[in-house]
Amino acid sequence: MNIKELIQQGENSAVEFKTADVRPESLAKELVAFVNGQGGVVLVGVDDSGNVTGLNKPSGFCDWVANILRTAVHPVINADISVAVIDGKSVGVINAPKGTDKPYQTNAGQYLVRVGATNRAASVQELMRLFQQAGVFHVDANSVTGAGIKDLSLSSLDQYLTRYDLSLADDTDHAALLQNMDVLTGEEPTIAGLLLFGINPQRFLPNACVSYAHFAGNTIDAELIDKQVINGTLPEQIERALAVMTNNVAVSSNIQGAKTEPTTTSYPQKVFRELIVNAVVHRNYSIVGSRIRILHFDDRVEFISPGRLPNTVSIQKLPFGVSYASNPIILKFLENLRYVDKLGRGLPMVWQEAKKLKRKVTFEEIGEEFKVTLSLKSESVN
Repeated sequence: MNIKELIQQGENSAVEFKTADVRPESLAKELVAFVNGQGGVVLVGVDDSGNVTGLNKPSGFCDWVANILRTAVHPVINADISVAVIDGKSVGVINAPKGTDKPYQTNAGQYLVRVGATNRAASVQELMRLFQQAGVFHVDANSVTGAGIKDLSLSSLDQYLTRYDLSLADDTDHAALLQNMDVLTGEEPTIAGLLLFGINPQRFLPNACVSYAHFAGNTIDAELIDKQVINGTLPEQIERALAVMTNNVAVSSNIQGAKTEPTTTSYPQKVFRELIVNAVVHRNYSIVGSRIRILHFDDRVEFISPGRLPNTVSIQKLPFGVSYASNPIILKFLENLRYVDKLGRGLPMVWQEAKKLKRKVTFEEIGEEFKVTLSLKSESVN
């Protein structure tokens, strides 16, 4: 970490300056905001203008900060604490990575987030997402206001129950059975129940769908070849999105005698299927203003899903297999319907298939979205 370069950058979403007289509660707020997001660095002994003013007592700095991390925030924050010498003056360096036990709060009960170079109290929606990332709150278990059992397809539910030698006809108390299945809560369907067995889920959840766009080029302003909004239940969205992608993925070929021989190799269909399933299973359904988007360019396909990864999952772990449940009820049903196996083998399979074709697959968190980019062009892959 080059401290001088950080100072030259100025304060931003990942860097904060504090003078040596910073109060413990003020430092606690900065650290809580960083670990509730993507992490950051606090430099103590630097003023707001980037002037190095130094520490008053460098020898006691690390113990002082360690005590704040243990006593002024909850849960305890893990950070690297050190002292660097810049232009003959001591600067305290606190490197606080993305927290694994979100949400964090100060002892005053403040949940803070970082926005640009400032901190603010988390909104209800942001706090909800922090709890969801922690795995203590699951959006798919929420009820859908205004919907009722009449908005569920009882024939689809009956078809599902036949897998277990059950039938709605065998149970006169349909509501109790569906509540035990997590399809209903009270008299209203859960988000999971409506998305899996709803007659028209988008009537109540208009953005719980998939947008597909195929561009004649490598930029989003290129001419559109195909554009579709794919609605319906999650199984219907998966099957229709896969069919649309299959129809749009061109494989060039040459005529060799009486045969047509392909000159390029496409991914096996299971790769596209896995990335579509991954998007619908793990998207954050509390983000109501955004859809899953599949952007198909000449050189790549981008699968963009609203919501960040859970606390315990990092980008680096994904190629090696991780099993997590952002929406455990949806995951349970799609596992029973044989769309997922819950063993964490899906993304490693995608990684390996891309590697066989000498193509790249990249995983990214951008803002409040998770993106998988699948290269369609062969290149040198390590």
